[in-house]
Amino acid sequence: MVILASASPRRQELLKILFGEFTVEPADIDETVRKSIDIEQYPEYLAVKKARHIAEKHSPEDMVIGCDTGVFIDNLMLGKPADKSQAKEMLSLLSGRTHKVITGCCIMQRGKTVSFSKVTEVEFYRLSDEEIREYISTGEPMDKAGAYGIQGKGSLLVKKISGDYFNVVGMPIAEIRQRLKLL
Repeated sequence: MVILASASPRRQELLKILFGEFTVEPADIDETVRKSIDIEQYPEYLAVKKARHIAEKHSPEDMVIGCDTGVFIDNLMLGKPADKSQAKEMLSLLSGRTHKVITGCCIMQRGKTVSFSKVTEVEFYRLSDEEIREYISTGEPMDKAGAYGIQGKGSLLVKKISGDYFNVVGMPIAEIRQRLKLL
């Protein structure tokens, strides 16, 4: 059995490409990260923590996949905005600039663990206050790291990307397929 340790509908859609059927079991964990860990390693650290939490409840034969995505700029990690004001702050910070999207992934099965981080650079157009307000009014930014979804209306904010598009969506599916060969 394949188990996705995430409630993300975007990750579920992507995992369907690789596995026809799988189970969804979100990992309800404390997402505190030790201070000794480099900020850009947070997503991989949390992906391992999530996968381990779910794997401990299942047979070693079951495959557990955990992921965590962060948006990074100016040595800050932008998570999901708490409210519209925080979404505006995040989008203003990203406006006209390039940032990194890092997704950490962990696959566990039969006592083996494969984990990695995938980095994609995303450049935003310069956004007016009105464009930011309009985007926030769609509600789309509220459940997404960095306050945007590249697969939706947030695509209109993106000038270019360098790297894996699906990594920005939340799961670098081709890389996961390659890493499965290591199990």
